[in-house]
Amino acid sequence: MSAYKEKFSIAPMLDWTDRHCRFFHRQLSGKALLYTEMVVADAAIFGNRARLLGFDDSEHPVALQLGGSDPVKLAEAARIGADFGYDEINLNVGCPSDRVQSGTFGACLMLSPQLVADCVAAMKKAVRIPVTVKCRIGVDEQDPEIALGDLSEKVFDAGVDALWVHARKAWLKGLSPKENRDIPPLDYDRVYRLKKANGERFIGINGGIATLEEAARHLREVDGVMLGRAAYHTPEILSGVDSLLEGKEAPDFDYAALVETMADYAARHLAGGGRLGQVTRHMVGLFHGLPGARRWRQILSTDAMKPGAGAEILFEAFAAVDLSARQAA
Repeated sequence: MSAYKEKFSIAPMLDWTDRHCRFFHRQLSGKALLYTEMVVADAAIFGNRARLLGFDDSEHPVALQLGGSDPVKLAEAARIGADFGYDEINLNVGCPSDRVQSGTFGACLMLSPQLVADCVAAMKKAVRIPVTVKCRIGVDEQDPEIALGDLSEKVFDAGVDALWVHARKAWLKGLSPKENRDIPPLDYDRVYRLKKANGERFIGINGGIATLEEAARHLREVDGVMLGRAAYHTPEILSGVDSLLEGKEAPDFDYAALVETMADYAARHLAGGGRLGQVTRHMVGLFHGLPGARRWRQILSTDAMKPGAGAEILFEAFAAVDLSARQAA
């Protein structure tokens, strides 16, 4: 039986799940596994490690997602990530962007399952923390029954601790990365079948999951659920994750305390030379659907982006939100 136990995670998302986003998400859920944006192995080895890999201790559990296809480089990057204190190393076998394809990694690695297995084996040898893979069900004209089965068999034989599956194909030619998140049809049943065939191995599912009710239904079929855009655009959903995992009714969430914590965090970031908008851009969708949410968005999208903006702007924006509508519901 797999020792990997992360039942709920927030997907790695380029340009979104930076350290500020992860700190914000952690305030909403103490149990969700957080992922970095993808970091290319070469960047982890040769780049500014403090900037690329640094994170706040409160983010734990947090996983580093790596991009690459060279087992030696990935092993070194994984070792660096483990030394930084990450709780998991994840290999990207799902991103369909042209830039990623040109580097021979991401979703195009679905075409080279043995190479993926070699990468996993090298990383497993280099670190003691879990090594996982995030993949698609196939690419282009591949038959998902064969492609996902072949990849999963090889990476599990190589010792991978968990396989997170985005339940869509990726089309490497003809679709943009954005289109690849929407146009290829979802095939959750293919992931369910994979789990049935691998009863003792951890299989998690990703793709198009919009609510915690949907997440709960998936958890009856697979071991873990990964939310992406829903977690980012409507982050309030994360306030119910811990209760979902504990099988309890979600208590009222203290949004005033959240805003105060984020204002304090933003003030520290500003004191270190950062900009307010680098923090607040991840918070824009927080009060989706509530009276005052439009004003909240306006302030965080305009005033917070101005040079010299201070953390007090968060309190100004929060004052515009009417939380009584949530209580009435």
